[in-house]
Amino acid sequence: MANLQQFTTLEQWDQALKDSSRKPLLIFKHSTSCSVSAGAHEEMTNFVKDDQTDAVDYAIVHVIEDRPVSNAIAEQLGIKHASPQAIFVRNGEPVWDTSHWHITYAFLSDKLGAPSSES
Repeated sequence: MANLQQFTTLEQWDQALKDSSRKPLLIFKHSTSCSVSAGAHEEMTNFVKDDQTDAVDYAIVHVIEDRPVSNAIAEQLGIKHASPQAIFVRNGEPVWDTSHWHITYAFLSDKLGAPSSES
């Protein structure tokens, strides 16, 4: 099972951005006060739970509680903030992003490959 690390500091984000040169990173920006975000969070956590490949690092940022981290991600990647939002980063650069109802298990499977436990 893959791990979904919570980013609460700018140092965690900076290190993860650097580490994306050796392993891609999927960041999930989550609002703990939004029902749409709650649904996307469930889809994301189910996907991460099923992922046995270890091909991607996964991270979550609570956009209200950890606003400085959320803002730094938007600014450094040049992607307008949304929540919920999923951003795929490789080599320190955003490859794709999506938000709201588009964050589904099926969408993540399409973009990242179906988790090996489904095979």
